[in-house]
Amino acid sequence: MQVLLAFFFAFASALPKLIAHASAVESFDEMGWGSAGMYAIGALELAGAIGLLIPVLQSAAAIGLSAMMVGAFVVQVAVFDGEYAATPLLVMVPLVLIAWSRRSHNADLVGLLRGKGLGEARD
Repeated sequence: MQVLLAFFFAFASALPKLIAHASAVESFDEMGWGSAGMYAIGALELAGAIGLLIPVLQSAAAIGLSAMMVGAFVVQVAVFDGEYAATPLLVMVPLVLIAWSRRSHNADLVGLLRGKGLGEARD
């Protein structure tokens, strides 16, 4: 599931934004975010996709991508009249499950950020 979501976020979601595909440019212009917002969201999605594939980052990446899906839902409802509002909610379900099931990696991540090795944060 994580690999499928990583490929979805990297290729179906981030790539069109990062290469400035016409559909992405049009959507972000309609939102009023322009190219800076488009590239920022694309970079965050790509970072999240990569994070889903790195064990110590899986839970954090899933949480971050879930937060982005909440934002995507709000944008779909507020700007695009809810036409595709269900999509971010459906994508968020497996992300929340990944975040929950991989939550033990969060202690390892905190340990790494504090300069400890993997597994030392749990001791």
